[in-house]
Amino acid sequence: MADNYEIEALELAALLCSRVCHDVISPVGAIANGLEVLDDDEDDDAEMRGHAMDLIRQSARQASAKLQFARLAFGAAGSAGAHLELTDARDVALGYAQSEKAEVTWEAPVATIGKDYVKLLLNMIVIALASIPRGGTISVKVDGVPDTPSFSLRASGKAARIPLETEKYLGGVRPEDVLDARGVQPYFTGLVARSLDMELDAAMTGEDFTFTAKQAR
Repeated sequence: MADNYEIEALELAALLCSRVCHDVISPVGAIANGLEVLDDDEDDDAEMRGHAMDLIRQSARQASAKLQFARLAFGAAGSAGAHLELTDARDVALGYAQSEKAEVTWEAPVATIGKDYVKLLLNMIVIALASIPRGGTISVKVDGVPDTPSFSLRASGKAARIPLETEKYLGGVRPEDVLDARGVQPYFTGLVARSLDMELDAAMTGEDFTFTAKQAR
């Protein structure tokens, strides 16, 4: 892992905003395209209007899922020290994964945990999704709640691998590194883990990508 070097807060905020915009610009753009088709449909073609409305509905669902996910994964949901329901984390994770053409299985008790633990878990899921760019399945297991939670993820899919940005930035950045909107997410994941005194381990186990977080000893 890289040396633990923290970037300036202003740069981090700007890069995270860029990351969120990158995630939602595609479905929002598709909504705009669908509306343009409706506006340009001078012949009132019922089939074309149907396709346009389907595109708008699907894209709106994707944009909503991504924004709900980003609110918990990157935002300040709740007040300082707030706790969140794991079921809420599950729901936004399932919606986000569906938009990424992946399936998530979830094994966790019904409980509340600190919002920063939820933030860490959701960001770990983003990395697990990046490890299976052609789609696949991700199993999520949560233990030790509510006081000392630990997370275990396994991603299975064709050509699964440790994402390059995760290898490079999960442990921090070097002063000479140029962090971008792709690299900021694994960097942020490591930053959240360190703030919680959690140890992360990303590795290949056979053909699967495994990602764990546990309390540092």
